[in-house]
Amino acid sequence: MSALKILVVPGSLRTGSLNAKLAATIAAEFVQAGVDVTRISLGDFPLPIYDGDLQAQSGVPRSAINLKRMMSSHHGVLIVTPEYNASIPSLLKNAIDWVSRVQDPHETRRQVFRERPFAIASASGGRFGGARALMALRLILTACQAPVIPNQLALSFANEAYDDKDRLRLPADIEALKALVRQLIEFSQRTM
Repeated sequence: MSALKILVVPGSLRTGSLNAKLAATIAAEFVQAGVDVTRISLGDFPLPIYDGDLQAQSGVPRSAINLKRMMSSHHGVLIVTPEYNASIPSLLKNAIDWVSRVQDPHETRRQVFRERPFAIASASGGRFGGARALMALRLILTACQAPVIPNQLALSFANEAYDDKDRLRLPADIEALKALVRQLIEFSQRTM
């Protein structure tokens, strides 16, 4: 049997992003569990703002096809999103919109979403930990027919959540992270 593969997608490009840091922390937990992890940057998949007319004229951009194929090569996907105005950033929404348009000849529309479980997490300097962004992201992924695992992680006061070795400090945060990792592994193993 091949190794379980999880794709980790931070929804932020900002230097010093709390969400990129959380994505790295969760990726490390997957590695400790023996999972093959790929962590990407959406900056490596530049996309124009989704426009149906642009798609009709030029087709789906190569970066969207590459991102979709990256997702297809993994058994599960973790998305870690910042919260912008009680929702997800346009960078992440735009990437999801474009990927939902990619359909290889042997596939049905949105097959890449239906065939693998998704996990979601967020970090915020505030007390809600990006919970509103997680609600929005769960809704968007569900609309794309993606199975989103029940466990999620909303890391509150994320700028104070780590010790001097960049490990989570609070037992509740550590347990929530471990529960998310365990559940995504369990759901992803069913797709192997």
